[in-house]
Amino acid sequence: MAHVITQPCCNDASCISVCPVNCIHPTPDEPEFRTAEMLYIDPDTCIDCGACIDECPVEAIFPDDQLDDKGERYLQINADYYNDHDVSGGLVPPRKQPPLPQGKTLHVAIVGAGPAAFYAAEELVRHSAVRVDMFDRLPTPYGLVRAGVAPDHPSTKGVEKQFAATANKKTFEYFLNVEVGTHVTHDELREHYSAVVYAVGASTDKRLGIPGEDLPGSIPATEFVAWYNGHPDYADLDFDLSSSRAVIVGNGNVALDCARILLTDPDTLARTDIADHAIERLRSSQVTEVVLLGRRGIAQAAYTNAEFLAMGDLPDVDVIIDDAELTLDAASEEGLGDGSLDSTIATKVRIAREFAERGDTGAPKRVVFRFLVSPLELSTDGSEGADGAVSTLRCVRNELVDGERVAVAPTDETFEIETSIVMRAIGYRGVPVTDLPFDESHGVVPNADGRVLTAPDGDPITGVYVTGWIKRGATGGIGMNRLDGQETAHAVLADFIAGGLAEPTSSREKVADLIAGRGANRIDASGWKSIDATEKSAGKEAGRRRVKLVRIHELEGAAAG
Repeated sequence: MAHVITQPCCNDASCISVCPVNCIHPTPDEPEFRTAEMLYIDPDTCIDCGACIDECPVEAIFPDDQLDDKGERYLQINADYYNDHDVSGGLVPPRKQPPLPQGKTLHVAIVGAGPAAFYAAEELVRHSAVRVDMFDRLPTPYGLVRAGVAPDHPSTKGVEKQFAATANKKTFEYFLNVEVGTHVTHDELREHYSAVVYAVGASTDKRLGIPGEDLPGSIPATEFVAWYNGHPDYADLDFDLSSSRAVIVGNGNVALDCARILLTDPDTLARTDIADHAIERLRSSQVTEVVLLGRRGIAQAAYTNAEFLAMGDLPDVDVIIDDAELTLDAASEEGLGDGSLDSTIATKVRIAREFAERGDTGAPKRVVFRFLVSPLELSTDGSEGADGAVSTLRCVRNELVDGERVAVAPTDETFEIETSIVMRAIGYRGVPVTDLPFDESHGVVPNADGRVLTAPDGDPITGVYVTGWIKRGATGGIGMNRLDGQETAHAVLADFIAGGLAEPTSSREKVADLIAGRGANRIDASGWKSIDATEKSAGKEAGRRRVKLVRIHELEGAAAG
């Protein structure tokens, strides 16, 4: 018997350090970790001790004799990883706590309350001499774990337990419902704290840059995700779901999330923590087909195999793929033939071909994967009485261009897709942070190992740091944010040990009065616990994980008890 890592894996890597036989890979010190879709257990090395099960924050690990039919597919996925990856390295060394200056306390402000923020905080509050105050403009913490992770993936949200453990430390305080730049400025944070860490994520979307992109019915997937997850900024949005077909441009996990939400039975979604307003709207949806457009080929598809495989498990939904569109570049074709192709890519191709063979079974709904297709223009029905919304998406077929790096080039073949809703799901992008330098070309704050620089090639700004997507760009999920948060925390600690951080010119104890004087209705740890209890209590009555409060005044009321 062996243990198996399954779909919910978040790459958190907690399991790695407790494995006594080094059978979980890739580890954070292996180059594959930064791009890995998930972690894998080597069935030939696993000794079934079960230590990893207790450590996993998202309950993704099972003994192989306890897997259901869906989970059994991960036996092969785990084993396949070890066909072409050398994992003969030694055990991950235990982390050593650096000696901090005696008799000194380090006060750190963290702006943002998502995963990267919490992983940095977790590393900092390991030291009794470090105090962390976490600021967020929303009344609730956890960032994209609350407002980004799909509601039908409740296991992934299990990392909240780990974040809550960090927040329960006596050296940690919440300043929720407080907006940096409005209730307190960057310069004021620097006056009250020796170090300020920005973990503000990437709050906008990348654009297609095509004519008609701003027509009604053309929307960013970022807004749709925030809407169905109950983000207060997006709770009042509405989407035209009167067409039978929706088109999603992009082939990452966010695109698949949006497709699942559109195609899943609302009664099933109603058992999750999806926002109530989203359920109400989805009940009247006429969408029965979702078309996913990928600019590149199947070998370059950005979604993970776990999410791709799960699309085939949606009840009453056919997965439609034209085998003729599963074109591979020359290197991938050769590697697939001789068995040298990276196992992750080979698995992706195998799953796609299995879907193509399955074909149309006559299910009432369908998701159609299109590859090597780019959008060219969105247009509206110009007939009398038309509302000016999207009615047609014109596309062009691409072809693969082999070279040092596989690229695509447009052909002369174009076609049109009729639809009233087009989502762009081609990535998130960071926005400038007030009073910080910004690298516009990459959508990040320029930094070196988390230390903010005056410019991309500039000097470090003393006491100012970044972590998460605003640090490295909007790539990687929870596992990468953990690595990122730890790296930034280590930079803060190293600078503290080296005497490179200035003493605050004003006490952090004055911050509460400062923000109150500017109208902030601060929510602290007890306020958040009241919100959490209110939502979970409502969820228990409805047989759900929680029922989210989605408006600021409701959240403030719950926080006040």
